[in-house]
Amino acid sequence: MATTTASNPSLAQKLRGLSGEAVKFGIVGLSGVVVNFAVFWVCINGLHLASLRSNIAATLIAIFTNYLGYRYWLYRDRDAASRKREITLFLLFSGAGMLIETGVLGFSVYLLGLDSHFEQLAAKVGGLALGTVFRFVSYRTWVFKAVPEPVAAPAPAPAPAETTGAAAVVAQAELVLAAERVRLAKAE
Repeated sequence: MATTTASNPSLAQKLRGLSGEAVKFGIVGLSGVVVNFAVFWVCINGLHLASLRSNIAATLIAIFTNYLGYRYWLYRDRDAASRKREITLFLLFSGAGMLIETGVLGFSVYLLGLDSHFEQLAAKVGGLALGTVFRFVSYRTWVFKAVPEPVAAPAPAPAPAETTGAAAVVAQAELVLAAERVRLAKAE
């Protein structure tokens, strides 16, 4: 099987693509962080909820907003054939990220005794950083799977001279479709 430059990008091309993806991931994530911290601040100061309850409420709302950004902006070109599977995995990995974040917050508040609002925010930042690394790897690897690259099909053998009628039309259509697949693969 022959490989082409389009189907086997260099390491530099892969890193450029990954850095662009990481920047977009950061933009969506930053919007989620703003939502997360705003809701957290309202919960601990306005509603006077405990820090862990506030963190869970804020993170759940941010997870919802982030899913919309990831699905419809960052990973819109990724395979969305099984939304049920995608949402299930997204919630599973988001929940694991929330546990990481909440664990760091709980550790700092209940074991280290750092319980002022600003100390809680600092612990939340640390937990969020660890959770974000986990989420980035899990989302791009398992949740928003890349659509498999089309394999350039070898050109079909030319139709025999005696082939006429419907068989000739089908053979010609297969040639056009094969050429179109190759053209689209090169365009990506």
